[in-house]
Amino acid sequence: MKNLTVKRCAAVFAACTVLAAAVPYSGVPVNAAGNIISNSTFDKNVSGWGTYKESGGKCSLGTEDGQLALTVSSVGKLNYSVQVFYDIIPLYQNGVYRLKYDISSSVDRYIEGMIQQNGGTYQAYTWKGLELTSEPQTVDYEFTMKEETDIMAKLVFNCGIQEKHEGELPEHTIYIDNVSLELIDDSNVDYASSRPYAPSINVDQVGYRTDGIKTAVFRDVTDQTEFKVVNADTKEAVFTGKLENMTENKSADETNWTGDFSSVKEAGRYYISCSGLDDSYTFEIGDKVYSNLVDDSVRMLYLQRCGVKVEDKEFGHEACHTDMATVYGTSDKIDVSGGWHDAGDYGRYVVPAAKAVADLIYAYDAAPELYSDDIGIPESGNGIPDILDEARFELEWMMKMQAADGGAYHKVSCANFPAYVMPTKETAELIVTPVSSTATADFCASMALAAEFYEEYDKDFAKKCMEAAEKSWAWLEANPNFVFKNPADIVTGEYGDRTDKDERYWAAVQMYRATGDEKYLANVSKALTGLDWSTVGDYGNIALLTMKNADKESEVFRTAYENAASAVTAQAKTLLKDANSNPYGAALTMYNWGSNMTIANGGIILALAGELTGEESCKEAAQAQLNYLLGVNPVGTCFVSGYGTVSPENPHHRPSMAVGHAMKGMLAGGVNQNLEDSAAKAYCQDQPAAKCYVDNSESYSTNEITIYWNSPLTYLLSLTENTGSGEQGDVTTTTTTETTTTTTTATTTTTSSATSADEEASLYGDANCDGEVDLSDAVMIMQSLANPDKYGVNGSDERHITKQGLANADVRDRGDGVTTGDAQAIQAFMLHSITSLPQ
Repeated sequence: MKNLTVKRCAAVFAACTVLAAAVPYSGVPVNAAGNIISNSTFDKNVSGWGTYKESGGKCSLGTEDGQLALTVSSVGKLNYSVQVFYDIIPLYQNGVYRLKYDISSSVDRYIEGMIQQNGGTYQAYTWKGLELTSEPQTVDYEFTMKEETDIMAKLVFNCGIQEKHEGELPEHTIYIDNVSLELIDDSNVDYASSRPYAPSINVDQVGYRTDGIKTAVFRDVTDQTEFKVVNADTKEAVFTGKLENMTENKSADETNWTGDFSSVKEAGRYYISCSGLDDSYTFEIGDKVYSNLVDDSVRMLYLQRCGVKVEDKEFGHEACHTDMATVYGTSDKIDVSGGWHDAGDYGRYVVPAAKAVADLIYAYDAAPELYSDDIGIPESGNGIPDILDEARFELEWMMKMQAADGGAYHKVSCANFPAYVMPTKETAELIVTPVSSTATADFCASMALAAEFYEEYDKDFAKKCMEAAEKSWAWLEANPNFVFKNPADIVTGEYGDRTDKDERYWAAVQMYRATGDEKYLANVSKALTGLDWSTVGDYGNIALLTMKNADKESEVFRTAYENAASAVTAQAKTLLKDANSNPYGAALTMYNWGSNMTIANGGIILALAGELTGEESCKEAAQAQLNYLLGVNPVGTCFVSGYGTVSPENPHHRPSMAVGHAMKGMLAGGVNQNLEDSAAKAYCQDQPAAKCYVDNSESYSTNEITIYWNSPLTYLLSLTENTGSGEQGDVTTTTTTETTTTTTTATTTTTSSATSADEEASLYGDANCDGEVDLSDAVMIMQSLANPDKYGVNGSDERHITKQGLANADVRDRGDGVTTGDAQAIQAFMLHSITSLPQ
């Protein structure tokens, strides 16, 4: 989940059976000599030190007379109800350490001092019970790290209640000073063992479609110039290619080469070999190479179900979170059971739920043939694609989150994050937070979208969705202001926002698409963008660009459609530039929280732009985003658990942590250069931006999962289904023609009824002769081709293309007449995929 508050579980130091910390991803060796504690004398501040409080513990931290001063106002109910700690202490197996500090207390009391695992079982690597008085004592001793290397350990002082000693205490202050931890003997330390294997040849570890683009990325190259594709079963080389495109990759701090082997099309298992380098991981080539991944990316959502019994031999559980929930600030109780657990914890949130639902429905719309009725959920076999069944489960929960006045409650969760337990073990009070305009607008859009797609399968449910959407729309009209902030006493994810304009834009467009009523577009003046939970404008654009039953004579629709297409192609221009400048093909320049969602979202935009413009470069870049997620990345990891050779084994996901291994089919958050959790700070502090990822259950900022990271992966799999095959995907661009005209895809090659240019071109691409080349010119070409009687050269008003317009419009293969290829060329020119017209 997005970390908008400090994401630490309330029982984080409780003893529970969970995964041990992962094998360290990386770390800076701490050579013998030197104090590991950077702020040890507290002459200026408490930098590097912090406190943890729970179960009634209360304290404050500061400095006093050059000492660290922990004022304990309540010892709470547990020995760890109050803690003071220093984070990120690297301990190497077989290293000999010396720990020393001065400590005292204003009242006589007993505390515990230790260096412990920061997560997992929270085992202590060294421990001392300390009897404190007002007289400072010096603790000074040596210990050997017997356990496996743990470079994110934590120095902790438990200062909560000690029932066997003094019990309750009045307010008092504990003083700590002159803290040092030194590695005094590292002669038996194997630093290399703390670093993972880094493959020199990175491939899509799941595989490549038969007719798709196939590229591997190489590093550690010295004087090699070629590579081979080897059949993994016969060990025979089937292709020899050249290493190309040497690039200094600053984001990954390495030099890269690429190798294209797209000509290898025979189905089978292969690996890449290159003299002097280790062979790549084995991958598959085949027509249905992603079929299981498609199914598991959806079935993962079933395993995230809440409020019902889940059937699975490992991750199954009885119905959880079935108690009535309290509406925050009231005594009202409502039933909000159902839906999906949002992420690695058990909260449920309307805003990200809406994104996930939209991704699933539009994924189905783009490639319905990919989605079966037998992926192993309770609804399998009911005659409805399971992807729609799964989306409906979330939609039915969302309906419970609609208040009586039409607004949507923002979220439901407990006040704090749970321990690392299965969902049935979280039994604290459920709290429903107030209505927000962002949740309501997203709710409205989701319901309007659902009303369209479920009409075929369940008319009553579709009607119910539409009624809910109309009710929420009325609330939005009556409440123009954004109205949500997390209550101070609830620390679970906020999913707050700075503006609700993009959510309202999506709701307006989706309502227009569902009803055909132009009133919903009355206040839509421009297209907004974004596919994140906080910026959802592109879902409105997708609604327009894939709309099949619009009033295509409407100027309102035409304007909205042009704006949407321009917004998508403008984004694709930037994404394409970023992808082309990155050897791994990643269409981003900053690696932030949830970068894998950003990658998937970028792939979606590129694929849509490819459909609009017909440009293969956009489609290939979309495929590259999928390849990145599945292994063509600097950390050599397939980010989907259970797939590829190396994938996340220790996600920040409570069911996986409780069971002992990763649930299959989950997309991890991915690289995050900002180092926003202790594990990332420990393991990635010396890593370049593109390699800041750690497969550790405590790394919630790089290795958590969410429903809305899985959903764009599913959508991207749909949109790239026919990349490189010479066929167009099933997402179609709707042209502004008569309602009775069939929508056309970007590969149509219809020729205008007036194909000869009787005039010389005055401005190439300017089909409507307004002195500019923009999307409206492409639209005019498509109109004239689809309906020449209304829009062709023989007309007499401004809707008709003129002879001069025909001359200007003939920009692809100049002289062959005006075709849809000319409209594609104009859009490609707008995208800067080509630099001049004619093409």
